[in-house]
Amino acid sequence: MQVTFKGCYTVKPIEPTWCGHLPLSEWDQIGTITHVPTIYFYRPSQNSTNVIATTLKDSLSRVLVPFYPLAGRLQWIGNGRFELECNGTGVHFIEAESSSNLDDLGDFSPSPEYNYLVPSVDYTLPIHELPLLLVQLTMFKCGGFSISLTVSHAVADGPSALHFISEWSRFSRSGDSILKTVPFLDRKVLRAGLPPLISLAPCHANSAFNHPPLLLGQSDNIEERKKKTTVAMLKLNKHQVEMLRKRANESWNRPKNDRSYTRYETVTGHIWRSASKARGHEKDQPTALGVCVDSRTRMQPPLPKGYFGNATLDVIATSLAGDLMSRPLGYASSRIKEAIEKVTDEYVRSGIEFLKKQEDLTRFQDLHAIGSDNGPFYGNPNLGVVSWLTLPIYELDFGWGKEVYMGPGTHDFDGDSLILPGPDRDGSLVVAICLQVIHMDAFKKHFYEDIVEESLED
Repeated sequence: MQVTFKGCYTVKPIEPTWCGHLPLSEWDQIGTITHVPTIYFYRPSQNSTNVIATTLKDSLSRVLVPFYPLAGRLQWIGNGRFELECNGTGVHFIEAESSSNLDDLGDFSPSPEYNYLVPSVDYTLPIHELPLLLVQLTMFKCGGFSISLTVSHAVADGPSALHFISEWSRFSRSGDSILKTVPFLDRKVLRAGLPPLISLAPCHANSAFNHPPLLLGQSDNIEERKKKTTVAMLKLNKHQVEMLRKRANESWNRPKNDRSYTRYETVTGHIWRSASKARGHEKDQPTALGVCVDSRTRMQPPLPKGYFGNATLDVIATSLAGDLMSRPLGYASSRIKEAIEKVTDEYVRSGIEFLKKQEDLTRFQDLHAIGSDNGPFYGNPNLGVVSWLTLPIYELDFGWGKEVYMGPGTHDFDGDSLILPGPDRDGSLVVAICLQVIHMDAFKKHFYEDIVEESLED
């Protein structure tokens, strides 16, 4: 794809905002602390590049006033810890043009060409020089355009990032500066910046901080990290989702009066089983599944509405690959459900105290995106499956109609996967998964054939 970069601009809050050091919570400083991209494609009926770019930059400068932390910079404070300096330095807005048409992108499945449409982050720079938000507007020859954003995960998790994007699109579309939900910026509700409590209570979240298992016979995952990966977007219609869910709920003994397995627990269990089969795991191969759980409503009391930061925690479901492959789908779903239900108020708070007492947080940080071999690795024999099923990812109208496609942007780490609702909101789902090239064909085979086999068994 031919993309010409026209300019890079700094967009600052349109009016003065609070300046100072904002402590980050422990959950902000572990896991993925690099930037996470998303991309939206649009086909406007009419409008010029200048009007679109000007409107987006103007509305961005206005929405950065209530979301001023995004206009700041991170600062290392030692021992793998950092804080947020709110200084109004601003975000980067890149304008580009492509000689391609939107139709040239086919079904918009993520591909290496997305690298030209998503802002790149130069991680060789000191952290205090990196923008926390970068936006790229790319105009296509046909008149369509894409808006891609990459947001620092140290500042915002998925719900917070989508909160910001939703408010920005409303500002752009309406021309006013009225928020639907005011962001809650005080992270002290998660004891950010406060010393650890003196307590003899055990850490209930301790197991979530252990590194995932290695392949049998290997002493590290360095070689696995180097292997070439590819991405697939796999669709499940409503009937297939309901069929899998029925199978999961009927194939494993659940405690009496216990809730049924959710769509996420069902489909993720199916992904986990299919991956172990595709990777050719030995029966006694330990495997871990990273699950993201939003703790906002699990806290007592719940976190304030509009909490802006990281409140989505990684928990770990574990199994032997042999058990996943030989036992029915309901077994895999039960392991995932058990991990999710661990996340209670006590779990979250004990995890915070555990992290506060660590001398250094580096080993809990996933820095794979910047070439580091440290931190947890959810590639072979493991997986990480993130749910976007409840996030407002669709129907973002910046003033030129709703998007024709929304996706996760670049997505190239082995084991990294997402479950998205189908764009037509008809009960279908889309699984975006990245695996090693040598495993992808086998994964697709098991992913779809196992559904058919289970249907025949029914």
